[in-house]
Formats: sequence, C-alpha cells, structure tokens
Amino acid sequence: MTLLAGNKRAGRRRAGFTLVELILVMVLLVVAVSMVAPRMTGFIRGRALGSEARRMLALMHAAQSRAVSEGTPVLFWVDGKLGEYGMAQETPPTGGDPQAEQVDASDNLQLAVVNAGVTAMTTYLHQGAKVPAARFQPDGTVDEDSPKMFRILSADGGSLWLVEAKSRTGYEISDTGN
Repeated sequence: MTLLAGNKRAGRRRAGFTLVELILVMVLLVVAVSMVAPRMTGFIRGRALGSEARRMLALMHAAQSRAVSEGTPVLFWVDGKLGEYGMAQETPPTGGDPQAEQVDASDNLQLAVVNAGVTAMTTYLHQGAKVPAARFQPDGTVDEDSPKMFRILSADGGSLWLVEAKSRTGYEISDTGN
C-alpha cells in the first residue's frame, strides 16, 4: 500500500464553518426571534391576567368557606387604587382578625369593582378608606348588597371579570362582563 505524500490536503475534509455561513445563521435567528417575541409577550401578559383572576377567585372561595365554617360573615374586599384585595371577618374579635389576608395584584394589572344594580354596596375599611367588598353569609351565599362584578384589566387592554353566579352562591371567571 502506497501513500501519496505530495497531496496530503486532498484526503482531508474541511472542519468548521466559514464566516459567511455563521453570519447567515445569525441573521436567520434574529429574524425568527423578532417574529416570535411580540407573540410571546402577549402570551405572557395573558397568562398573568388569567393567573390573577384564578388567584382572586381562590381567595373568594376561601372567604366563602371561612364564612360557612365559622358561622360569621366574611368580606372579600378590593382596593382598586392601591391594587390590593383580601378577605377579613366582617366583625373581627378584639385585637383584630388573625386570619385576615391581603394580596397585592401584579403591577401591570388594574382592579375595579362594577356596581351594577346595587344601591347600597357593602364596604370594608382598608387603610382608612372604605373600599367595596363582597359579603359572604354564614350559609355560603353572597349578600345582595355585594358587587355583582370585579374587573381585572391588563396594560394591553385585555380584561377578565369575576361575575356573581346567578344562584348567588359565589363568583365565576368570565371574559365578558355579562
């Protein structure tokens, strides 16, 4: 077996990529990311909106369960100006309500209460200001003076609603205020 000593490069393959090939791949990646990024931000914002709605609904259910288990009215309140919501006993014992909860909404979301058809709305005193509140009775129903709808609005204009159920046994998530 003889080797050709004069032509060593002819048997080898080139290893690696040329600069032109690398630049072409980078350009394709930048184009792909620029097309996908706006859709991803919209998706993430939509997930934050839905997550906040589910978190509010869970706290409402906790307030309702607490009203039933303790046999005393419990309020679910919303402070739209501060972007906070929570639950507390309507008439707390001396020394305050140790099981009261307060939650800060996500920064890019706004909270609002829609007072549709309620003449004398239930309120809660939060940090010196009266804020609207849903009142859960000891039997688990929603008081008739409670707000009918809570709105969660995102910075991009999307919104979800927590709407009182027709049976007045709680609230449910809706994408419209109906």
